[in-house]
Amino acid sequence: MKTFMNLFLHLSDIIIPATIFFIVGYGLVSRVKVYESFLIGAKDGLKIVVDIIPTLIGLMVAVGVLRASGFFELLGVILAPITEKAGLPAQLIPLLIVKLFSSSAATGLVLDIFKTNGPDSYAGTLTSILMSCTETVFYTMSVYFLAAKVTKTRYTLSGALLATFAGTVASIVLAGMLH
Repeated sequence: MKTFMNLFLHLSDIIIPATIFFIVGYGLVSRVKVYESFLIGAKDGLKIVVDIIPTLIGLMVAVGVLRASGFFELLGVILAPITEKAGLPAQLIPLLIVKLFSSSAATGLVLDIFKTNGPDSYAGTLTSILMSCTETVFYTMSVYFLAAKVTKTRYTLSGALLATFAGTVASIVLAGMLH
């Protein structure tokens, strides 16, 4: 059994290098100019990054302003009577809202929740599960749709928000089962 586990440990160490060697080898066998193709792809990627930087900066500034102004905490206090009955502590409402825009900003809130309540508390456990079961909807939509030049998003926002709601409900249920 131990040998079997060691095999998996070593396999995970070599998967990425093996994939890179496979791609390069396949390209060479197919007579593709691998390095030139890589440079073209890197150049295209850099152009996309330059195109989406203003959107990213705007999102980060907006989240920072709303967080620093106390808006998220005020919203948490207003919604607390409803959310507390559902098993969602008021202090986690800002986390849910910020997570829709920025995962890194949400991580800062997670650390605050862990310092206040501890990671093993109900709020800490729910926070950990929420971070795994929800997505940065607005960030993802703005970055990827802008990069792909998608203008008609159709039902993406409503579907993503529905999935986030389902992830939140599942998180509350799972955290409730663990505590």
